[in-house]
Amino acid sequence: MITNLNRIALLITVIFTLNSCSSDSSEVVNNTTTTALTAKVVEYNYNDIELATMRLINEYRVSVGLNSLEQINHISYKSEEHDNYMIANNVVNHNNFVTRSEDIMKVLDAKKVGENVAYNFNTPESVVAAWLDSPGHKANIVGNYTHFGIAIKSDPETGKKYYTNIFAKI
Repeated sequence: MITNLNRIALLITVIFTLNSCSSDSSEVVNNTTTTALTAKVVEYNYNDIELATMRLINEYRVSVGLNSLEQINHISYKSEEHDNYMIANNVVNHNNFVTRSEDIMKVLDAKKVGENVAYNFNTPESVVAAWLDSPGHKANIVGNYTHFGIAIKSDPETGKKYYTNIFAKI
């Protein structure tokens, strides 16, 4: 019995560790955050790849009995900021996720925020399939969220695509 409990505890630790590497999430605690209020971005020009990727995510969610997510331009703008950061720094990571999530919580009154990032996928189908094959990324796609935003930007020097997909429960 104790061996089984130890195995379960180890499995839970591994899952949380994997999840922290492949995706990230944040929740409001006592409705307070430390960042200054920023203006809500209401305009965002989606490209065809971004629209197709959001459509595929929603189709998957509906296929497993979940609600489809509403897109919010402000979230896509915050996603684009992160894509630009990753391109400028030649990295793929969740750096400054806490700042992005706190902004979304303050500006949109979100209760929970999660994020998926990716790099160098050529089609919406390939990036969504990769996210669904990753437990941490899939947890965000099927998570208890109501809204999302996405930005997919190409590095002007290499042409490789950077993806940031942020989820929010509002």
